[in-house]
Amino acid sequence: MAIKQAVSAQESKNKGAKGAASPADLPTSVDTIKAGILHNLLTIQGRDPERSGSTDVCKALAYSVRDIMVKKWIATQKSYYKAGEKRVYYLSLEFLIGRSLVSSMINLGVFEAAKEALAELGYDIDRISDEEEDAGLGNGGLGRLAACFMDSIATLKIPAYGYGIRYEYGLFTQRLVDGYQVESPDNWLQYGTPWEFERRMPVFPVQFYGNVITELDKYGNYRARWVNTQQVMAIPCDMLVPGYGNDHVINMRLWTAKASRELDLNYFGQGDYINAVQSKVSSETISKVLYPPDHNLAGQELRLRQQYFFVAATFQDILRRFRKTNSDFANFPNAVAVQLNDTHPAIAIPELMRILLDIEGLSWEKSWNICVRTFGYTNHTLMPEALEKWSVDLMGRVLPRHLQIIYEINQRFLEEVAQEYPGDAGKLRAMSLIEEGEVKKVRMAHLAVIGSHSVNGVAALHSELLKTRLFPDFYRMYPERFNNKTNGITPRRWLLQANPQLATLISDKIGDKWITNLDQLEKLEPFAEDALFRARWREIKDSNKDRLATYIRKTLKIEVSPRTLFDVQVKRIHEYKRQLLNALHVIYLYQQMLQHPEEVFAPRTAVFAGKAAPSYWRAKLIIKLINALGEVINNDPRVNSLLKVVFLPNYTVSQAEIIIPAADLSEQISTAGTEASGTGNMKFALNGALTIGTLDGANIEIREEVGEENIFIFGMTAEEVEFEKLNPSRTPEGICQANPAIREVMDSIAGGAFSRGDKKLFQPLFETLMSPHDQYLLLLDLESYIACQRRVRELYLDQENWTKKSILNVARIGKFSTDRTIRQYSEEIWGIPVE
Repeated sequence: MAIKQAVSAQESKNKGAKGAASPADLPTSVDTIKAGILHNLLTIQGRDPERSGSTDVCKALAYSVRDIMVKKWIATQKSYYKAGEKRVYYLSLEFLIGRSLVSSMINLGVFEAAKEALAELGYDIDRISDEEEDAGLGNGGLGRLAACFMDSIATLKIPAYGYGIRYEYGLFTQRLVDGYQVESPDNWLQYGTPWEFERRMPVFPVQFYGNVITELDKYGNYRARWVNTQQVMAIPCDMLVPGYGNDHVINMRLWTAKASRELDLNYFGQGDYINAVQSKVSSETISKVLYPPDHNLAGQELRLRQQYFFVAATFQDILRRFRKTNSDFANFPNAVAVQLNDTHPAIAIPELMRILLDIEGLSWEKSWNICVRTFGYTNHTLMPEALEKWSVDLMGRVLPRHLQIIYEINQRFLEEVAQEYPGDAGKLRAMSLIEEGEVKKVRMAHLAVIGSHSVNGVAALHSELLKTRLFPDFYRMYPERFNNKTNGITPRRWLLQANPQLATLISDKIGDKWITNLDQLEKLEPFAEDALFRARWREIKDSNKDRLATYIRKTLKIEVSPRTLFDVQVKRIHEYKRQLLNALHVIYLYQQMLQHPEEVFAPRTAVFAGKAAPSYWRAKLIIKLINALGEVINNDPRVNSLLKVVFLPNYTVSQAEIIIPAADLSEQISTAGTEASGTGNMKFALNGALTIGTLDGANIEIREEVGEENIFIFGMTAEEVEFEKLNPSRTPEGICQANPAIREVMDSIAGGAFSRGDKKLFQPLFETLMSPHDQYLLLLDLESYIACQRRVRELYLDQENWTKKSILNVARIGKFSTDRTIRQYSEEIWGIPVE
């Protein structure tokens, strides 16, 4: 009825106004947003507003928000050209965007107006925003960090662009079938997205395969030409990102692969219709799916093609923009800064060299100088398997010219190494870009280090380990290149949007400047001693826990009590992140509750979520174990009011926005020295959860900020882990012999207590745990973890003190904003001052 009245009113306005402006041309208000929704339903979506559903209205509202953004984006771009500013190009294979509607409206300052407009049309804004698909163009922390960076770049008004791939299918949709992870395609673009502008210009050709010929140019200089190549066309799609309250809008440019021709007429004329379209299908596979499996040659080749595809298209776009105002490439590093988000885009280094050498005709020395001054490299991992290496054969077949350039870079670099370390063949072998062995491989991380003027880690410990463990020889040669940029999160998404009640309480007490200056949260400290404030703090936490409990009931048909301790571990499932350690403690807790009913336990709900890589069978078996624990524990009446275990399927950004504000305890328990930084730890702390964790990644800096009395730390340090691996002082078997409770935990897994009597099901996990070669040292940290969890229990039973510590965590977490991180990148790496 409400929308019918609105349609009638709008029609009356239109009749009475000759040459009336489009809603997008008017100042933003409740009426213009409402008019925009009705206009978009009719003219863009072809829907009768009176018969439109929530999905239609969600899309119409998104188009209205995009209309507001696009004008600001055009003005922003014009300001860049007018000022002649240096531009930043942030290259990332992942952008875990999530939903954009609410965050865009908040940053544009139109959320309340949109809420009222929807209410007048008879819709609830929460229900409408839930209709939006998550853009899952990332795997986890790396992609989510990139998305947070875009928000901060826009908010700080840095002239920058994000570049990546517009995957037709995101990571995957995770379902649980009998406790096992089952993957299905994440077709987030099935019904299109209102956020993108697919451009017809500029469109760039990207080359693959072929061969290289050499010739002399007219000056007698050696030149290479890459010929007989196969071409794929790169189509740009722009997604806009608004800054907070500043009219500054930037864009992510995501590339889609299109065939250079739709079909092969030779095959078509012969009636061979399959081969006629084969080239088209092969070409467009490049942007089909995020992270194809790379355990086979075809998957590896596709991943390499993906990486080069988006890098090559991006550099053609960079050069198009550069040439508008520059003709001298000596000025290139003064106009362009390129940040490589991990090793995935490292092929950009030989690509820029190819352009400068083969197309622009510059000398090697000038080209290399430009290259090094242009690139910055962010390393995101200490895991050897994540430091990409491509076989020389594969690289030579797919990108023959780039392999030549890599060999030339390597030869010149090794000459430099030989001068530094004369006669040291071992040093040459260790630092070479080419890993010798049965299969020769190109070490992309080494390439990124020597081809960049800046190499940064993402937490203080991680950056130190880059220098001492991962790249020690490179650090000795180029100490000035290495630096730290501790990660952060955007407070707009992870507090203002995700936890509006808490955000309102904070703003009521200290004002709203914290939204763009998170250090302002320190003003909350005195309120930790205010009993009324603590009571309101707990009310908000309870409200968020009620919401999560409702979500769990709807999703899993499991009843959990919101008045229990919500013990949460949500992240990618990987052995080094040690979800299995958490599961061992759950078993321990369950057994203690059964054996000691006289003890006072803090009732607890253990919440897990996260996806395992499809081919990572051991991680998938951990998911099965967690679900098996839930099957037994949740159905045991003896502990029904004390302990529940839930694994929420299909973890996404939107799901995180429900889970994180509800958490009491944040599990950050990776083996020390394995997690680069982590950002989930920051999101939980910002929302008032207390952290239990190891001295790993950014946990160390969080402890420094919040105070060691306000965080639960356990386990070995990174140094102790390394020493224990080289000089074992304890074995899992010895620990079990000395600690009967731990032996009982292990026996229950081996004996089939959680696998319906099947002793073989979890045998692989049992064997790894009991192995003296368990590289993640779970049992060696388990005793410390159990003791630390006892401290958690004791504190949680004292709600006044728990709440004080919760408030202090929020008050002291201001350092961990991406606004601070990006300011440091901009001023210290990109050479762009921030106001």
